[in-house]
Amino acid sequence: MPRIDFDALPDHGRVWVFPSSRPLTAEEESRLLGEVDAFLDDWAAHGAPLRSAREMRSETFLLVGVDEDASAPSGCSIDALVNRLEALGEELGIRLVDHAPVWYRSGGDVRAVSRPEFRALAREGAVDDETVVFDTTLTRLTELRATGLERPARDSWHGKAFFRKTPNA
Repeated sequence: MPRIDFDALPDHGRVWVFPSSRPLTAEEESRLLGEVDAFLDDWAAHGAPLRSAREMRSETFLLVGVDEDASAPSGCSIDALVNRLEALGEELGIRLVDHAPVWYRSGGDVRAVSRPEFRALAREGAVDDETVVFDTTLTRLTELRATGLERPARDSWHGKAFFRKTPNA
């Protein structure tokens, strides 16, 4: 099936968020998207073509979506996507398959830090529950479209993980 526009994917479609370890230059983004397009043009699960799309956000986040009604991805097809992105990352000198860091906005810039570093920033008051974070754990387009990729920490899993109020003893 042909690759389609990201907005044409149904709300109940599946989505993966692949964060880059750093923002991409225009040239790197163009190369990445060209390679991803070529992969998606041939992406299949057990021989059945996958109706899929991609989108880049904030020069850092590659979104790949699939219409599971047309044909559902298999474990092997998902592995093929991840393997291709790992190889592309190596070629570009970035990591695309790493969900361990916390991505957030600081002064308009996208930053990535380890979870312990983000926790320390929260303790210091450098970030708070209003800090805009990126939720790379989204798996459904309906979630992405309803809540967005970036939102205040209090409205994401980050709020519970880093800004839980401790009851007074």
